[in-house]
Amino acid sequence: MAFDLNSKSFWEEPQVETELKRVFDICNGCRRCYSLCPSFSDLFVRLDRDTVDGEAEKLDSADLRSVTDLCYQCKLCFNHCPYTPPHRWDVDFPRLMLRSKAVQVKRDGVSLQDRILGQVDWLGRMATQFAPVVNWALRNRFNRWIMEKLFGIHRDRILPKYASQTFRSWFDRRKRESGAKNAKGIALFYTCSVNFNEPETGKACVKVLEKNGIDMVCPEQRCCGMPFLDGGDIDAARKSARANVDALHALVKQSYDVVVPGPTCSYMLKQEYPHLLNDEAAREVAARTYDICEYLMMLHSQGKLDTRFAASVGPIAYQIPCHLRAQNIGYKSRDLLQLIPNTQVHLIEKCAAIDGTWGLKRQYYDLSLKVAAPLIKDIRDSRAEVNVSDCSLAGLQMEQGLGRKTLHPIRVLARAYGLDEK
Repeated sequence: MAFDLNSKSFWEEPQVETELKRVFDICNGCRRCYSLCPSFSDLFVRLDRDTVDGEAEKLDSADLRSVTDLCYQCKLCFNHCPYTPPHRWDVDFPRLMLRSKAVQVKRDGVSLQDRILGQVDWLGRMATQFAPVVNWALRNRFNRWIMEKLFGIHRDRILPKYASQTFRSWFDRRKRESGAKNAKGIALFYTCSVNFNEPETGKACVKVLEKNGIDMVCPEQRCCGMPFLDGGDIDAARKSARANVDALHALVKQSYDVVVPGPTCSYMLKQEYPHLLNDEAAREVAARTYDICEYLMMLHSQGKLDTRFAASVGPIAYQIPCHLRAQNIGYKSRDLLQLIPNTQVHLIEKCAAIDGTWGLKRQYYDLSLKVAAPLIKDIRDSRAEVNVSDCSLAGLQMEQGLGRKTLHPIRVLARAYGLDEK
């Protein structure tokens, strides 16, 4: 299945239905992903009904839509699947779900719920200007009831707090104060969650990289576009991708690497932008993009990482996010944390089931908690003193289940170096 957005057949509903049934028939004969996510569980229950009897051709439009809507784009099935390209069966389940969702949206329009959840940059810019009031409003029970009724964001879902000072504002002011030069080094794609919600993670990135002799610039950037993809808004996702690639490609041509402290965003740059844009610039940016811990471990392999740590951390429960596992880069964050003396890392490979905007939605909230329950149990059983995940949304799910904050690995590393986060 070619993910060709410019092909007329890509957008034709009968062609999509034919492709869905072809792939579902292959999945039915394999069932390797039977317990991977709610989408596959739902698919196999529907295939096993007496009226269907395992024949994907008998699935109706409601069946196809249900499987599509339950896919939250964790991407793990792609690596599990033995029939992905270049296999002649050419199965790419996550992108088929994206295609199916996009065709639904082209026919019906973007829902109000997805339109609101997709406007991450606009919401962040507005909310950070009035952060104390917004944060109070997001925790007020009456306001959350209104939000649930109007926008379908579950009233009990913990939402990220907004910072009064964005990371970008801090970075720009810091450059003026320190007189730092834009020397060649890395381009930091700092992500919208770092910029608006977790600037401390961005500050830790800067200080850790500088301690290791890495100069950096922060080019103009937008949200990576994953929230738009979650809502099936391909056009908006492509606009974000185009703007980011144009800004980053100019630096890549000057030998900069792109470093990202968020697994969803690094996945988008590496894996989705080449498909969304299908041009050489996107492919060149993808080839030079690294997750922050992946980049630091590359420095370590070259003998360039400073391992003179000032403090140990103790037991850590580390959840490796799905969008890092989907990049097939190994366990770089775990390996980095294990360099800290007297630090024990308990690796947990279980999904947080909040990927993108899916777990925020009222209709999936209970299912999201159910899928994440094994993760929460493993963290509790580990009795670790510190909870860690590269993904801010996974951190929200962990906070939801455990009642305490989750740290990005780079913040743990900064603490071990003895770098404050102010």
